[in-house]
Amino acid sequence: MAQGIMERQAAIAEFLAAAGWRGVAPAPLAADASFRRYFRLVDGSRRAVLMDAPPPHEDVRPYVAVAGMLRGHGLSAPEIFAEDAELGMLLIEDFGDDTYTRLLARGIDERQLYTLAIDTLIALQRAVAKPPTLPPYDMEALLREAALLVEWYAPAALGAPLATELYEEYLALWRELAPLVETGAATLVLRDYHVDNLMLLGGRSGVQSCGLLDFQDALAGPISYDLVSLLEDARRDVPAALREAMTERYLAAFPALDRAPFRRAAAILAAQRNAKIIGIFTRLWLRDGKPQYLGHIPRVWRLLEADLREPALHKLARWLGHHLPPAMRRIPDRRSAA
Repeated sequence: MAQGIMERQAAIAEFLAAAGWRGVAPAPLAADASFRRYFRLVDGSRRAVLMDAPPPHEDVRPYVAVAGMLRGHGLSAPEIFAEDAELGMLLIEDFGDDTYTRLLARGIDERQLYTLAIDTLIALQRAVAKPPTLPPYDMEALLREAALLVEWYAPAALGAPLATELYEEYLALWRELAPLVETGAATLVLRDYHVDNLMLLGGRSGVQSCGLLDFQDALAGPISYDLVSLLEDARRDVPAALREAMTERYLAAFPALDRAPFRRAAAILAAQRNAKIIGIFTRLWLRDGKPQYLGHIPRVWRLLEADLREPALHKLARWLGHHLPPAMRRIPDRRSAA
């Protein structure tokens, strides 16, 4: 393993030298729930960020493609200074440190930040009505993600894998629901549109002051997905009044939308996303040795339970009530997961 690390470090040094950053030491900046790592480079007045996304776990080409699409429509995605897709390395624009998460922790006006995020989402969806060359966020993808709840969380919470027939029942319920999420033409879905991946950029105005990060998994899919990603945040509590006000702001921008089907689709997608996140956070702990996400699971369960009040989800709510009842909706521990 040590040799592999040294080889990767040598490859990074060679990549940076070729990009004009020879001898500049990369300082660790951030890691995320994937295999990607980020480093900051500072050389006098020059600044950049190195994205280290090693294949075969990661592929930088979708990031490059979506970044170009966003910038082409006047939105603020990082500029790509250098790339090596084969090595899985990018040198990108440094947006600084003012993520929404940090700004909110410092007491910056919550409504102002969320209003900018909603306006940016509106601008994005108006500009990219039919995103080219992106895979579809179709029933297969939705089912695969919803299944993470019963593939990872259920065994950890119950102490045993879910019976095959119950697993199939669960997926059958989602197959019934999937057609209801299509309330309009597919749009660009960034999929992780929340405060950790949004930044406030100085020196820019309007929606260009909202910096966009972590969009390499973007797909062409339902218009309400990124809205619920922002307003049903797995990592922070968004006040109900703010969620409703921002939803209304979004809907006002699209008066042709039929509100009832849209809100139903949003509730279904929110439930799907929250089921997925509970499964992912459990997988990050059990498979990847990242237990820090477990503390968010109670919040995500609360969000999912609120989503299940949507009448179209009553069968799913009943199934979960039988097989993952409230007493089981907790942070799993090693004893039950063993």
